[in-house]
Amino acid sequence: MSTVNASFEKLQDYERRSLAFEPGQARGKSGGGEWAGVIFRIGDVRLACNIEAVSEFLPIPMFTPVPGTKPWILGLANVRGDLLTIIDLAWFLSGERTTVTMRSRLLAATLHGRPVGLLVDEVFGQRQFVSAEGKKTRLPRKSPIRNYVHKQYRSGKEVWQELDLDSLFSTAEFLNGAAA
Repeated sequence: MSTVNASFEKLQDYERRSLAFEPGQARGKSGGGEWAGVIFRIGDVRLACNIEAVSEFLPIPMFTPVPGTKPWILGLANVRGDLLTIIDLAWFLSGERTTVTMRSRLLAATLHGRPVGLLVDEVFGQRQFVSAEGKKTRLPRKSPIRNYVHKQYRSGKEVWQELDLDSLFSTAEFLNGAAA
């Protein structure tokens, strides 16, 4: 078979597969048990969360502090007409305030229909993970992310902890941002 024929057959295969593809078949997932994750960092911990849980990641906008809230609720920001509650995720989890740098970003998500921005140290982008390759997380008992991370994935030398935003967003402590 000539190189031209092989190339043409490859193009025909691409066409058949693209015509068979139906967008939205498996929201946020592709075949073979893969899922797409946003990968980011809080301190030295590398985390990933399902891309469906995050609507976007953005630079930290100007915000207004809200009196009477927990210190980890930094304030409210107007992002394209929506009021976004900005939460310092590291401060909530560990009690240590995030040092904002040029790499700091907000992961925009939705909590009970309301926009929330989770401040993280750095966002690396997107990565595909294979569900079957997830291992049970072995975090120290005193790890601040222990209740919100159940699986981890290895990619080369890096280990990514899967942050479950549903678990985070359903805890009473997170939901009650009023100062005591």
